[in-house]
Amino acid sequence: MGLDSKHVALLVLLLAAVIAMVIALILSLVKRDDISLPPGMKYGMVFDAGSSHTSLFVYQWPTDKENDTGVVSQTHVCDVQGPGISSYANNPPAAGQSLVPCLEEAMSIIPPERQRGTPAYLGATAGMRLLNLANKDASDKVLVEVSKTISSYPIDFRGARIITGNEEGSYGWITINYLLESFMKFSFSGRWVRPGTSKIYGALDLGGASTQISFVPKVQIADAAEKADFKLYGFSYSIYTHSFLCYGQNQALLQALVHAVKEKDLSQPVGFPCYPRGYQSTMALGSLFSSPCTASSAPTSSLNQNVTISGTGNATQCQDLIRTIFNFSACDGKNSCSFAGVYQPPVAGNFFAFSAFFYTFHFLNMTSGQNVQAVRDTVSAYCARDWAELLTSYPQEKKDRLRDYCGSANYILTLLLDAYKFTADSWNSITFVKQAAETDIGWTLGYMLNLTNMIPSEVPTTIKAQNYGVWVTTVFFIVLTLVLVLLMFLLYFR
Repeated sequence: MGLDSKHVALLVLLLAAVIAMVIALILSLVKRDDISLPPGMKYGMVFDAGSSHTSLFVYQWPTDKENDTGVVSQTHVCDVQGPGISSYANNPPAAGQSLVPCLEEAMSIIPPERQRGTPAYLGATAGMRLLNLANKDASDKVLVEVSKTISSYPIDFRGARIITGNEEGSYGWITINYLLESFMKFSFSGRWVRPGTSKIYGALDLGGASTQISFVPKVQIADAAEKADFKLYGFSYSIYTHSFLCYGQNQALLQALVHAVKEKDLSQPVGFPCYPRGYQSTMALGSLFSSPCTASSAPTSSLNQNVTISGTGNATQCQDLIRTIFNFSACDGKNSCSFAGVYQPPVAGNFFAFSAFFYTFHFLNMTSGQNVQAVRDTVSAYCARDWAELLTSYPQEKKDRLRDYCGSANYILTLLLDAYKFTADSWNSITFVKQAAETDIGWTLGYMLNLTNMIPSEVPTTIKAQNYGVWVTTVFFIVLTLVLVLLMFLLYFR
Protein backbone atom coordinates (compact mmCIF):
# COMPACT_ATOMS: atom_id res chain seq x y z
CA MET A 1 0.00 0.00 0.00
CA GLY A 2 1.48 3.39 -0.97
CA LEU A 3 1.95 6.29 1.42
CA ASP A 4 0.17 9.54 0.83
CA SER A 5 1.93 12.88 1.09
CA LYS A 6 0.70 13.36 4.65
CA HIS A 7 2.32 10.16 5.88
CA VAL A 8 5.54 10.87 3.97
CA ALA A 9 5.77 14.27 5.65
CA LEU A 10 5.19 12.67 9.06
CA LEU A 11 7.93 10.10 8.46
CA VAL A 12 10.40 12.83 7.40
CA LEU A 13 9.60 14.91 10.47
CA LEU A 14 9.87 11.84 12.70
CA LEU A 15 13.29 10.94 11.25
CA ALA A 16 14.51 14.55 11.68
CA ALA A 17 13.26 14.58 15.27
CA VAL A 18 15.09 11.32 16.08
CA ILE A 19 18.35 12.65 14.56
CA ALA A 20 18.05 15.93 16.49
CA MET A 21 17.43 14.04 19.75
CA VAL A 22 20.47 11.81 19.20
CA ILE A 23 22.70 14.82 18.46
CA ALA A 24 21.41 16.67 21.53
CA LEU A 25 22.07 13.60 23.71
CA ILE A 26 25.62 13.20 22.41
CA LEU A 27 26.46 16.90 22.88
CA SER A 28 25.10 16.90 26.41
CA LEU A 29 27.50 14.10 27.35
CA VAL A 30 30.63 15.27 25.55
CA LYS A 31 33.15 17.38 27.46
CA ARG A 32 34.89 20.29 25.76
CA ASP A 33 38.24 18.54 26.14
CA ASP A 34 36.92 15.55 24.18
CA ILE A 35 36.17 17.57 21.05
CA SER A 36 38.87 20.27 21.09
CA LEU A 37 41.43 20.15 18.35
CA PRO A 38 45.16 20.49 19.01
CA PRO A 39 45.87 24.24 19.20
CA GLY A 40 48.26 25.94 16.86
CA MET A 41 51.35 27.74 18.13
CA LYS A 42 52.20 31.43 18.16
CA TYR A 43 55.75 32.68 18.30
CA GLY A 44 57.57 35.72 19.64
CA MET A 45 61.14 37.00 19.23
CA VAL A 46 63.22 39.25 21.48
CA PHE A 47 66.79 40.39 20.86
CA ASP A 48 68.71 41.00 24.08
CA ALA A 49 71.28 43.57 22.92
CA GLY A 50 73.65 43.60 25.88
CA SER A 51 76.91 45.41 26.41
CA SER A 52 79.19 42.52 25.45
CA HIS A 53 76.99 40.41 23.16
CA THR A 54 73.52 40.03 21.65
CA SER A 55 71.23 37.00 21.92
CA LEU A 56 67.98 36.22 20.13
CA PHE A 57 65.30 34.39 22.12
CA VAL A 58 62.42 32.68 20.30
CA TYR A 59 59.33 31.86 22.39
CA GLN A 60 56.17 29.93 21.60
CA TRP A 61 52.75 29.40 23.18
CA PRO A 62 49.40 27.79 22.26
CA THR A 63 47.21 30.22 20.34
CA ASP A 64 44.21 29.54 22.59
CA LYS A 65 46.06 30.23 25.88
CA GLU A 66 47.65 33.63 25.52
CA ASN A 67 46.46 34.75 28.96
CA ASP A 68 47.18 31.56 30.90
CA THR A 69 50.17 31.55 33.18
CA GLY A 70 53.13 29.29 32.58
CA VAL A 71 52.34 28.43 28.96
CA VAL A 72 55.11 30.35 27.19
CA SER A 73 58.13 28.18 26.47
CA GLN A 74 61.54 28.94 25.03
CA THR A 75 61.97 27.41 21.60
CA HIS A 76 65.42 28.57 20.62
CA VAL A 77 68.33 30.80 21.61
CA CYS A 78 70.83 32.14 19.10
CA ASP A 79 73.97 33.95 20.23
CA VAL A 80 74.96 36.64 17.75
CA GLN A 81 78.60 36.39 16.75
CA GLY A 82 80.77 39.36 17.67
CA PRO A 83 80.46 42.07 20.34
CA GLY A 84 77.39 43.97 21.49
CA ILE A 85 75.74 46.40 19.08
CA SER A 86 77.15 49.38 21.00
CA SER A 87 80.59 48.35 19.71
CA TYR A 88 79.50 49.29 16.18
CA ALA A 89 79.32 53.02 16.89
CA ASN A 90 81.80 53.72 14.07
CA ASN A 91 80.11 51.30 11.66
CA PRO A 92 76.33 51.15 12.39
CA PRO A 93 75.41 49.05 9.29
CA ALA A 94 77.62 46.27 10.65
CA ALA A 95 75.43 46.16 13.78
CA GLY A 96 72.43 45.27 11.64
CA GLN A 97 74.38 42.80 9.53
CA SER A 98 75.56 40.96 12.65
CA LEU A 99 71.95 39.93 13.39
CA VAL A 100 71.35 38.21 10.04
CA PRO A 101 72.56 34.67 10.92
CA CYS A 102 70.31 34.53 13.98
CA LEU A 103 67.36 35.92 12.05
CA GLU A 104 67.87 33.22 9.42
CA GLU A 105 67.92 30.58 12.18
CA ALA A 106 64.67 31.91 13.57
CA MET A 107 63.01 31.84 10.14
CA SER A 108 64.01 28.19 9.77
CA ILE A 109 62.30 27.38 13.09
CA ILE A 110 59.09 29.44 12.90
CA PRO A 111 56.64 27.95 10.37
CA PRO A 112 56.18 30.25 7.33
CA GLU A 113 52.45 30.59 7.97
CA ARG A 114 53.17 31.90 11.50
CA GLN A 115 55.94 34.35 10.68
CA ARG A 116 53.79 37.36 9.73
CA GLY A 117 52.05 37.18 13.09
CA THR A 118 55.24 36.82 15.13
CA PRO A 119 55.89 39.90 17.29
CA ALA A 120 59.58 40.81 17.36
CA TYR A 121 61.44 43.27 19.56
CA LEU A 122 64.97 44.44 20.21
CA GLY A 123 65.81 45.76 23.64
CA ALA A 124 69.21 47.35 24.19
CA THR A 125 70.60 47.55 27.69
CA ALA A 126 73.57 49.11 29.49
CA GLY A 127 76.07 49.10 26.62
CA MET A 128 73.76 51.23 24.52
CA ARG A 129 72.87 53.37 27.56
CA LEU A 130 76.55 54.21 27.85
CA LEU A 131 76.88 54.87 24.12
CA ASN A 132 73.79 57.07 24.26
CA LEU A 133 75.45 59.11 27.01
CA ALA A 134 78.74 59.41 25.14
CA ASN A 135 77.44 59.80 21.56
CA LYS A 136 73.67 59.98 21.09
CA ASP A 137 73.94 60.37 17.31
CA ALA A 138 75.93 57.13 17.00
CA SER A 139 73.50 55.37 19.33
CA ASP A 140 70.51 56.46 17.22
CA LYS A 141 72.20 55.32 14.00
CA VAL A 142 72.90 51.86 15.46
CA LEU A 143 69.24 51.47 16.42
CA VAL A 144 68.16 52.58 12.92
CA GLU A 145 70.42 50.00 11.27
CA VAL A 146 69.33 47.06 13.45
CA SER A 147 65.69 48.08 12.90
CA LYS A 148 66.24 48.17 9.16
CA THR A 149 67.69 44.65 9.16
CA ILE A 150 64.98 43.10 11.36
CA SER A 151 62.22 44.86 9.36
CA SER A 152 63.44 43.21 6.17
CA TYR A 153 62.14 39.84 7.44
CA PRO A 154 58.48 38.73 7.19
CA ILE A 155 57.70 39.23 10.89
CA ASP A 156 55.69 41.69 12.99
CA PHE A 157 58.62 43.90 14.05
CA ARG A 158 57.53 46.27 16.80
CA GLY A 159 60.65 48.31 17.33
CA ALA A 160 64.14 48.57 18.78
CA ARG A 161 64.85 50.78 21.74
CA ILE A 162 67.10 51.28 24.74
CA ILE A 163 65.27 50.06 27.84
CA THR A 164 65.90 51.72 31.18
CA GLY A 165 67.78 50.00 33.97
CA ASN A 166 64.66 49.81 36.14
CA GLU A 167 62.70 48.28 33.26
CA GLU A 168 65.43 45.67 32.88
CA GLY A 169 65.21 44.83 36.58
CA SER A 170 61.41 44.74 36.62
CA TYR A 171 61.12 42.54 33.53
CA GLY A 172 63.63 40.10 35.01
CA TRP A 173 61.51 39.94 38.15
CA ILE A 174 58.37 39.30 36.07
CA THR A 175 60.15 36.56 34.09
CA ILE A 176 61.19 34.60 37.18
CA ASN A 177 57.84 34.75 38.91
CA TYR A 178 55.90 34.04 35.72
CA LEU A 179 57.95 30.93 34.96
CA LEU A 180 57.66 29.66 38.52
CA GLU A 181 53.88 30.33 38.57
CA SER A 182 54.29 32.68 41.52
CA PHE A 183 51.57 35.08 40.34
CA MET A 184 48.87 32.53 39.62
CA LYS A 185 48.54 28.85 38.83
CA PHE A 186 45.69 26.63 37.65
CA SER A 187 44.83 24.08 40.34
CA PHE A 188 43.53 20.53 39.97
CA SER A 189 40.14 21.81 41.17
CA GLY A 190 39.86 23.90 38.02
CA ARG A 191 40.33 27.21 39.79
CA TRP A 192 42.98 29.91 39.53
CA VAL A 193 44.90 30.03 42.79
CA ARG A 194 47.24 32.74 43.97
CA PRO A 195 50.24 31.32 45.88
CA GLY A 196 51.28 32.93 49.15
CA THR A 197 53.57 35.94 49.08
CA SER A 198 56.44 33.75 50.25
CA LYS A 199 56.44 32.32 46.73
CA ILE A 200 57.33 35.67 45.16
CA TYR A 201 61.04 35.66 44.29
CA GLY A 202 63.55 38.48 44.08
CA ALA A 203 65.74 38.96 41.00
CA LEU A 204 69.48 39.63 40.85
CA ASP A 205 70.83 40.38 37.37
CA LEU A 206 74.45 41.05 36.45
CA GLY A 207 75.51 42.12 32.98
CA GLY A 208 78.67 43.54 31.53
CA ALA A 209 77.85 47.21 32.18
CA SER A 210 75.05 47.24 34.76
CA THR A 211 73.51 45.24 37.57
CA GLN A 212 69.91 45.14 38.86
CA ILE A 213 68.22 44.13 42.10
CA SER A 214 64.42 43.73 42.31
CA PHE A 215 62.32 42.30 45.14
CA VAL A 216 59.21 42.75 47.30
CA PRO A 217 60.43 44.18 50.62
CA LYS A 218 58.75 43.60 53.96
CA VAL A 219 58.62 47.34 54.64
CA GLN A 220 57.08 50.29 52.85
CA ILE A 221 59.25 51.52 49.97
CA ALA A 222 60.34 54.97 51.12
CA ASP A 223 61.71 56.26 47.81
CA ALA A 224 59.16 56.44 44.98
CA ALA A 225 61.96 56.57 42.40
CA GLU A 226 63.00 53.03 43.38
CA LYS A 227 59.46 51.63 43.28
CA ALA A 228 57.62 49.82 40.49
CA ASP A 229 53.92 48.97 40.73
CA PHE A 230 52.24 46.15 38.84
CA LYS A 231 48.73 44.70 38.76
CA LEU A 232 48.99 41.09 37.63
CA TYR A 233 46.07 38.64 37.63
CA GLY A 234 44.04 41.09 39.70
CA PHE A 235 46.64 41.48 42.47
CA SER A 236 48.86 44.48 43.09
CA TYR A 237 52.61 44.25 43.61
CA SER A 238 55.00 46.99 44.67
CA ILE A 239 58.61 46.03 44.12
CA TYR A 240 61.85 47.75 44.93
CA THR A 241 64.07 47.85 41.86
CA HIS A 242 67.31 49.65 41.12
CA SER A 243 69.85 49.44 38.33
CA PHE A 244 73.47 50.50 38.79
CA LEU A 245 75.00 51.64 35.52
CA CYS A 246 78.80 51.11 35.38
CA TYR A 247 78.55 48.28 37.91
CA GLY A 248 78.22 45.34 35.56
CA GLN A 249 81.15 42.99 35.93
CA ASN A 250 83.18 44.31 32.96
CA GLN A 251 82.85 47.95 33.90
CA ALA A 252 83.43 47.18 37.58
CA LEU A 253 86.72 45.40 36.81
CA LEU A 254 87.70 48.28 34.53
CA GLN A 255 87.11 50.69 37.41
CA ALA A 256 89.20 48.48 39.70
CA LEU A 257 92.00 48.44 37.14
CA VAL A 258 91.91 52.25 36.96
CA HIS A 259 92.21 52.41 40.76
CA ALA A 260 95.18 50.02 40.60
CA VAL A 261 96.96 52.16 38.01
CA LYS A 262 96.21 55.50 39.67
CA GLU A 263 99.33 57.37 40.80
CA LYS A 264 101.62 54.46 39.92
CA ASP A 265 104.98 54.63 38.17
CA LEU A 266 103.92 53.49 34.71
CA SER A 267 107.48 52.83 33.62
CA GLN A 268 107.24 49.66 35.71
CA PRO A 269 104.63 46.88 35.49
CA VAL A 270 101.59 47.67 37.65
CA GLY A 271 100.50 44.80 39.88
CA PHE A 272 96.81 43.82 39.72
CA PRO A 273 95.67 41.28 42.35
CA CYS A 274 92.47 40.41 40.44
CA TYR A 275 94.43 38.79 37.58
CA PRO A 276 96.17 35.40 38.03
CA ARG A 277 99.88 35.24 38.86
CA GLY A 278 101.97 35.18 35.70
CA TYR A 279 99.44 37.02 33.56
CA GLN A 280 100.84 40.13 31.85
CA SER A 281 99.59 42.45 29.13
CA THR A 282 100.48 45.88 27.78
CA MET A 283 97.88 48.42 26.69
CA ALA A 284 97.54 52.10 25.94
CA LEU A 285 96.74 54.06 29.06
CA GLY A 286 93.95 55.83 27.19
CA SER A 287 92.06 52.56 26.71
CA LEU A 288 91.37 52.46 30.45
CA PHE A 289 89.52 55.77 30.24
CA SER A 290 87.57 55.33 27.01
CA SER A 291 84.42 54.28 28.89
CA PRO A 292 81.98 56.86 30.32
CA CYS A 293 82.35 54.90 33.58
CA THR A 294 86.03 55.84 33.91
CA ALA A 295 86.44 58.94 31.72
CA SER A 296 86.17 61.34 34.66
CA SER A 297 89.19 59.67 36.31
CA ALA A 298 91.50 60.22 33.33
CA PRO A 299 94.85 61.78 34.31
CA THR A 300 96.02 65.04 32.83
CA SER A 301 99.21 63.37 31.57
CA SER A 302 99.45 61.86 28.10
CA LEU A 303 97.08 58.97 27.52
CA ASN A 304 99.17 57.70 24.63
CA GLN A 305 101.78 56.05 26.84
CA ASN A 306 101.59 52.31 27.45
CA VAL A 307 101.01 50.60 30.76
CA THR A 308 101.90 47.00 31.57
CA ILE A 309 99.53 45.12 33.87
CA SER A 310 100.96 42.21 35.82
CA GLY A 311 98.67 39.77 37.65
CA THR A 312 99.49 39.01 41.30
CA GLY A 313 96.55 36.69 42.05
CA ASN A 314 95.51 37.54 45.61
CA ALA A 315 91.82 37.28 46.51
CA THR A 316 92.04 39.35 49.71
CA GLN A 317 93.89 42.21 48.00
CA CYS A 318 91.54 41.97 45.01
CA GLN A 319 88.48 42.35 47.22
CA ASP A 320 90.08 45.30 49.05
CA LEU A 321 90.74 46.96 45.70
CA ILE A 322 87.22 46.30 44.43
CA ARG A 323 85.74 47.94 47.54
CA THR A 324 87.40 51.19 46.49
CA ILE A 325 85.11 51.50 43.46
CA PHE A 326 82.06 51.71 45.78
CA ASN A 327 81.16 54.91 47.58
CA PHE A 328 80.07 53.32 50.85
CA SER A 329 80.70 56.48 52.87
CA ALA A 330 77.69 58.11 51.17
CA CYS A 331 75.53 55.69 53.18
CA ASP A 332 76.98 56.66 56.56
CA GLY A 333 74.15 57.27 59.01
CA LYS A 334 71.55 55.71 56.71
CA ASN A 335 69.96 52.40 57.69
CA SER A 336 68.46 51.61 54.29
CA CYS A 337 71.21 52.28 51.79
CA SER A 338 73.33 50.19 49.42
CA PHE A 339 76.10 52.52 48.19
CA ALA A 340 76.51 55.93 46.58
CA GLY A 341 73.64 57.14 48.76
CA VAL A 342 71.11 54.93 46.94
CA TYR A 343 68.10 53.93 49.03
CA GLN A 344 67.51 50.20 49.46
CA PRO A 345 65.22 48.50 52.00
CA PRO A 346 66.56 45.35 53.70
CA VAL A 347 66.61 42.34 51.36
CA ALA A 348 63.74 39.94 52.03
CA GLY A 349 62.63 36.57 50.69
CA ASN A 350 64.35 34.21 48.28
CA PHE A 351 66.31 35.42 45.26
CA PHE A 352 67.33 34.04 41.91
CA ALA A 353 70.73 35.31 40.70
CA PHE A 354 71.24 34.89 36.96
CA SER A 355 73.26 36.07 33.94
CA ALA A 356 76.88 36.75 34.97
CA PHE A 357 76.12 35.84 38.59
CA PHE A 358 75.38 32.32 37.39
CA TYR A 359 78.08 32.02 34.73
CA THR A 360 80.90 33.03 37.08
CA PHE A 361 79.78 30.81 39.95
CA HIS A 362 78.95 27.93 37.62
CA PHE A 363 82.51 27.95 36.27
CA LEU A 364 83.83 27.81 39.85
CA ASN A 365 81.34 25.03 40.79
CA MET A 366 79.60 27.19 43.37
CA THR A 367 75.93 26.90 42.36
CA SER A 368 75.01 24.07 44.74
CA GLY A 369 74.11 26.12 47.81
CA GLN A 370 77.60 26.47 49.32
CA ASN A 371 77.83 28.81 52.31
CA VAL A 372 79.77 32.07 52.25
CA GLN A 373 82.94 30.65 53.74
CA ALA A 374 83.05 27.82 51.22
CA VAL A 375 82.63 30.37 48.41
CA ARG A 376 85.44 32.54 49.79
CA ASP A 377 87.75 29.54 50.04
CA THR A 378 87.02 28.48 46.46
CA VAL A 379 87.60 32.01 45.13
CA SER A 380 90.87 32.34 47.07
CA ALA A 381 92.13 29.03 45.71
CA TYR A 382 91.28 30.02 42.13
CA CYS A 383 92.93 33.44 42.40
CA ALA A 384 96.14 31.83 43.67
CA ARG A 385 96.53 29.60 40.61
CA ASP A 386 99.20 30.37 38.04
CA TRP A 387 98.14 31.75 34.65
CA ALA A 388 100.06 29.12 32.67
CA GLU A 389 98.47 26.35 34.74
CA LEU A 390 94.99 27.79 34.15
CA LEU A 391 95.57 27.88 30.40
CA THR A 392 96.56 24.23 30.48
CA SER A 393 93.64 23.20 32.71
CA TYR A 394 90.95 25.01 30.70
CA PRO A 395 92.06 25.02 27.05
CA GLN A 396 88.50 25.53 25.78
CA GLU A 397 87.76 28.58 27.92
CA LYS A 398 88.10 32.04 26.42
CA LYS A 399 91.27 33.67 27.73
CA ASP A 400 89.66 36.93 28.81
CA ARG A 401 87.05 35.05 30.85
CA LEU A 402 89.70 32.80 32.41
CA ARG A 403 91.66 35.90 33.36
CA ASP A 404 88.61 37.68 34.81
CA TYR A 405 87.02 34.94 36.92
CA CYS A 406 89.07 35.86 40.01
CA GLY A 407 88.05 39.50 39.83
CA SER A 408 84.45 38.75 38.85
CA ALA A 409 83.94 36.35 41.76
CA ASN A 410 85.38 38.83 44.25
CA TYR A 411 83.22 41.55 42.76
CA ILE A 412 80.10 39.39 43.16
CA LEU A 413 80.95 38.76 46.81
CA THR A 414 81.47 42.47 47.45
CA LEU A 415 78.30 43.49 45.60
CA LEU A 416 76.07 40.97 47.37
CA LEU A 417 77.53 41.20 50.88
CA ASP A 418 78.74 44.77 51.21
CA ALA A 419 76.45 46.64 48.81
CA TYR A 420 73.15 44.73 48.83
CA LYS A 421 73.68 43.73 52.48
CA PHE A 422 73.13 39.98 52.30
CA THR A 423 74.60 38.26 55.35
CA ALA A 424 76.14 34.86 56.02
CA ASP A 425 72.69 33.72 57.15
CA SER A 426 70.70 35.18 54.23
CA TRP A 427 73.28 34.09 51.67
CA ASN A 428 71.54 30.74 51.23
CA SER A 429 68.36 32.55 50.18
CA ILE A 430 70.16 33.18 46.86
CA THR A 431 69.95 30.51 44.16
CA PHE A 432 72.37 30.87 41.26
CA VAL A 433 70.57 29.66 38.13
CA LYS A 434 70.47 30.02 34.38
CA GLN A 435 66.98 28.64 33.72
CA ALA A 436 63.58 28.04 35.26
CA ALA A 437 61.01 25.77 33.62
CA GLU A 438 63.59 25.08 30.86
CA THR A 439 63.61 28.76 29.92
CA ASP A 440 66.53 31.17 30.29
CA ILE A 441 66.01 33.71 33.05
CA GLY A 442 66.46 37.32 32.06
CA TRP A 443 64.45 40.39 31.16
CA THR A 444 63.47 39.33 27.61
CA LEU A 445 60.49 37.09 28.44
CA GLY A 446 59.02 39.63 30.86
CA TYR A 447 59.50 42.32 28.23
CA MET A 448 57.59 40.34 25.60
CA LEU A 449 54.84 39.33 28.04
CA ASN A 450 54.35 42.96 29.01
CA LEU A 451 54.32 44.41 25.49
CA THR A 452 51.97 41.72 24.14
CA ASN A 453 49.66 42.02 27.17
CA MET A 454 50.01 38.31 27.84
CA ILE A 455 49.84 38.75 31.61
CA PRO A 456 46.34 40.11 32.30
CA SER A 457 45.69 42.61 35.06
CA GLU A 458 42.54 40.73 36.08
CA VAL A 459 42.07 37.18 37.34
CA PRO A 460 41.12 34.85 34.45
CA THR A 461 37.59 33.50 34.67
CA THR A 462 37.25 29.93 35.93
CA ILE A 463 34.85 28.96 33.13
CA LYS A 464 36.33 29.08 29.64
CA ALA A 465 34.32 31.02 27.08
CA GLN A 466 34.60 28.11 24.65
CA ASN A 467 32.48 25.93 26.99
CA TYR A 468 29.37 27.87 26.09
CA GLY A 469 29.52 26.67 22.48
CA VAL A 470 28.64 23.07 23.40
CA TRP A 471 25.68 24.07 25.58
CA VAL A 472 24.28 26.54 23.07
CA THR A 473 24.41 23.84 20.37
CA THR A 474 22.78 21.31 22.70
CA VAL A 475 19.92 23.67 23.55
CA PHE A 476 19.44 24.40 19.85
CA PHE A 477 18.93 20.73 18.97
CA ILE A 478 16.58 20.17 21.93
CA VAL A 479 14.43 23.10 20.81
CA LEU A 480 14.55 21.82 17.23
CA THR A 481 13.34 18.41 18.40
CA LEU A 482 10.40 19.96 20.26
CA VAL A 483 9.47 22.05 17.21
CA LEU A 484 9.54 18.99 14.94
CA VAL A 485 7.35 17.00 17.36
CA LEU A 486 4.90 19.89 17.51
CA LEU A 487 4.77 20.03 13.69
CA MET A 488 4.10 16.30 13.52
CA PHE A 489 1.26 16.67 16.02
CA LEU A 490 -0.35 19.51 14.07
CA LEU A 491 0.09 17.73 10.73
CA TYR A 492 -1.39 14.48 12.02
CA PHE A 493 -4.50 16.06 13.53
CA ARG A 494 -5.03 18.60 10.78
